[in-house]
Amino acid sequence: MTAARHRGRSILLTSGLAIVLAAVLIPFYWLVVGATHSSGEIFGSPPPLLPGGHLAANLHSLQDTARFGRVVLNSLLIAVIYTLCAGAVCTLAGYGFAKYRFRGREALFALLMLGLVVPAQVTLVPLFQMMAELRWLGTYQAVIMPNLALPFGIFLMRQSMAALPDELLDSGRMDGCGELRLFRKVVLPPMKPALAALAIFLFLYQWNDFIWPLIVLRDSATFTIPVALASLQGLDETDYGAILAGTAAAAIPMALVFLALQRHFVSGLLAGAVKE
Repeated sequence: MTAARHRGRSILLTSGLAIVLAAVLIPFYWLVVGATHSSGEIFGSPPPLLPGGHLAANLHSLQDTARFGRVVLNSLLIAVIYTLCAGAVCTLAGYGFAKYRFRGREALFALLMLGLVVPAQVTLVPLFQMMAELRWLGTYQAVIMPNLALPFGIFLMRQSMAALPDELLDSGRMDGCGELRLFRKVVLPPMKPALAALAIFLFLYQWNDFIWPLIVLRDSATFTIPVALASLQGLDETDYGAILAGTAAAAIPMALVFLALQRHFVSGLLAGAVKE
């Protein structure tokens, strides 16, 4: 009876996981299939279920209408610079909150965490006014600079660094190690899993961001992928084949970043769950 019950639970669990996997993979499969068909074929009856031969034409249309090669370079440049700069800011801030004692630390951290519950749309108008006063509208720095101190990134690094023994830092200081060298040589090496998780999060956050780049970027030569794909939706006609081809191409860098850092991703998120 016990063996039969165990077998039944295994079958039920496997079936549930198969359903969840299918629900996740079917939209990606349809994305790839749609990218290889024209708009007329996509909305045909019945809809196509196998890849077609229209991929090259869709990519050519995408390049002609949106200069997609330039758009991909824009997104890569912005996402990489943002990941590096925001990663440095979040790591330093997390280290400060985790290992330094100063007046008002807890209150300041609590205030920072309020940024996790405040909708991003609330800050759009003041941020736009700030970018206009700095004359940054239409530039890359207008996309990169406002969100460098991302509350979730600071929280993740603070929780990860809180698990680092204070005795390790004290021994480094006793050996004459300066604060900057202590940070580079003692603090950062054990934080590689957390840094990998942070890098994935920051890269995907910037790569997929749509609203803020749409507001501050003026010239199509500086558009990111989400903004450029949105610009393909016309009032009279929309080339859905080209949009799906661009969306499929935009998913490739995200997959490569995750595959490159996946070994550290889960352990980095678990490290961020450590409580003081």
